[in-house]
Amino acid sequence: MKLFTGLILCSLVLGVHSQWMSFLGEAYEGAKDMWRAYSDMREANYKGADKYFHARGNYDAAQRGPGGAWAAKVISDARENIQRFTDPLFKGTTSGQGQEDSRADQAANEWGRSGKDPNHFRPAGLPDKY
Repeated sequence: MKLFTGLILCSLVLGVHSQWMSFLGEAYEGAKDMWRAYSDMREANYKGADKYFHARGNYDAAQRGPGGAWAAKVISDARENIQRFTDPLFKGTTSGQGQEDSRADQAANEWGRSGKDPNHFRPAGLPDKY
């Protein structure tokens, strides 16, 4: 009986451990997806493509599973919260324009995380490479 109880306990622990490892792997890969979208956005340097890259990064990350969607949300929220403080310091924007842009970014983030097509935000003329 002790052996049976020990086997059940070990299998439960290993099952939970395996789920956490899966979640962490998805989160790691999702963070890489977010970085790739950011890098592509910087490389493209294409006016009006910001929302597309937000949606694409979140979409790609969320496709990895719950861990990827979690990473996308954490990274997106952190970026917008940091930007709320840095923009007035470095760009001099204190008007509602910064808040309006942040809300639009967050809408694009949520669009992508929900599994909707990020090409909805793709601007005309953006090279096919992206």
